[in-house]
Amino acid sequence: MTGDRPPTEVFGTASVAQTVDLARGLAERFDVGDCIALVGELGAGKTVFVRGLAAGLGLADERLVSSPTFVLVQENPGRMPIFHVDLYRTTAGDADLAELALDEMLSEGVVLIEWADKASALPRPYWRIAIEAVGVRSRRIELERIV
Repeated sequence: MTGDRPPTEVFGTASVAQTVDLARGLAERFDVGDCIALVGELGAGKTVFVRGLAAGLGLADERLVSSPTFVLVQENPGRMPIFHVDLYRTTAGDADLAELALDEMLSEGVVLIEWADKASALPRPYWRIAIEAVGVRSRRIELERIV
């Protein structure tokens, strides 16, 4: 029994295009102030999922989305600013999001954090999206609201 905890939604995709389409459709749930924490192994499809989310959030050209590994944060325009954070190069538990002005980003737009499990803390509530490769192109995607 989960009590008052929202249920985890589980989705399956069989291709990159399906993963992008799923993310595009889920984007309608998100608005200014939402933090979306993406977790998954290297190559699981986190950046692919972010491309779909960005398209669903109004980014005109999803090809503009790339992994911001070396700059940590990329901002893209949509129906609201889309802040794409990548913590891959940080040490687990060492990424202090306060140093990135996360509160300011959340007050202006949506924040998408790849490798969110490396953050020392995430603002609550937030959305957690776990992506797992279950085949060459197939993915298992869990969406959960963490309060």
